[in-house]
Amino acid sequence: MGIPTNIITGFLGTGKTTAILNLLKTKPADENWAVLVNEFGEIGIDGAMMTEQGALIKEVPGGCMCCAAGVPMSVAVTALLRTNPDRLIVEPTGLGHAHKVLATLTSSQFVDYIDLKATIGLVDPRNLSIEKYTSNQNFNDQLAISDIIIGNKVDQCHVSDIDAFNDWVTNQTPPKIFSQLVQQGNFPSELLGIPRRDSSPSSEVAAHHHEHAEQEPQFALEPNQTHVRKENSGQGYFSCGWIFGAEVVFQFDELFSVLSDITAERVKGVLNTTNGCFAFNVSHGVVSVNEMSLQGFESRLEVIDNQLLPWDQLENVLVNISTLSEK
Repeated sequence: MGIPTNIITGFLGTGKTTAILNLLKTKPADENWAVLVNEFGEIGIDGAMMTEQGALIKEVPGGCMCCAAGVPMSVAVTALLRTNPDRLIVEPTGLGHAHKVLATLTSSQFVDYIDLKATIGLVDPRNLSIEKYTSNQNFNDQLAISDIIIGNKVDQCHVSDIDAFNDWVTNQTPPKIFSQLVQQGNFPSELLGIPRRDSSPSSEVAAHHHEHAEQEPQFALEPNQTHVRKENSGQGYFSCGWIFGAEVVFQFDELFSVLSDITAERVKGVLNTTNGCFAFNVSHGVVSVNEMSLQGFESRLEVIDNQLLPWDQLENVLVNISTLSEK
């Protein structure tokens, strides 16, 4: 019998990582779970946020997981399966082609080792009325392959957004197995055990091209560097990520202010500050902050937007609001 596996998908900012963190917090104490994380950027923010929850984490950085599916994804999945986890969760990037991730997990390579359960798709109901999202092929594909639809961030939605979600779910053909409106990515862990619909992923997945170097190794700091940066682009989006050495400490209030002022579609980071280590998450102009117990951690920040931003200027600001702690 294969290892129970779920894909948890959704576009940028829908709360996939928060949902997985919630699931990890409530998993049975006697079970070992593994998580395969892919991010459009290059520095692995999500994996860093999950390290405290006791799951085995593997990351495929640098764009669509399906772009790297030929080697990196298969290697990562195989490595996780060899640890014989009780459950595997796969989180593709919000800009990923979910059809190809599904096709890989149901391929002959893994058919004897993976018991693929229902794919869970998260959506921010507000996005169902915004043409920028509804015209995006990845946005639609991610929801199309999802057996279960979770409308997240309902606490930030208007009545019209809720109506749009309910209308969208009602009009789906074939119908979804289950749907629910939630806050903070909190949905019942029992949903992970629901079998997926008896259907095969479409073989007619549109070809796509990226400018990012998905085959390059994940970058890291050199001994004499306090920070390093790397950029990525593809599918009409641009990302810039930074790693700052563990000795770099940011002024908390100034950092919060800077992140609040960034007019990008997605801002996510785990950073050492004068108040401790915190995970920062910015979506729809709202900054959420969660304290973490990490120590000696290299700070990471990723910014994603549909236009090229002044990365040099932002980097200078970040450097100016940080200090070097004594070793």
